[in-house]
Amino acid sequence: MSARLFGYSIFIALFIISGCSMAQTNKVTIDSINAEEVLRLDPNADIFQYDGVIYQTDIKWVDELNITKHKQVGEINVLNTKNTDFKDFMANKLPVGTKLFSVKGREDILIVELHGKILKYLAIVEG
Repeated sequence: MSARLFGYSIFIALFIISGCSMAQTNKVTIDSINAEEVLRLDPNADIFQYDGVIYQTDIKWVDELNITKHKQVGEINVLNTKNTDFKDFMANKLPVGTKLFSVKGREDILIVELHGKILKYLAIVEG
């Protein structure tokens, strides 16, 4: 291979590589599942909605986590046992006034204290 041909080959290779790196990349997003989907899969699920995301309790691996309550982020203001059209701070089993707390070091779990018991709720999302 001549030096000139070799130089063209390198130029073409660099052109292809730089063109590929400039190609548009796809962003992977995680979508939340709505109350209807969660309750269709588990009609007895204990759920609430916070910041547009459904949170569910009684998940074994979450219950086993050693986590600490951080700051209050809100409280349940509507008890919805009639339908699956949920809004933020709406629950299907937690009573109105139940306080919701963030967790140190985790953004996907919220804690509720109810009747002296700690309940851990996991954000239910699909990826």
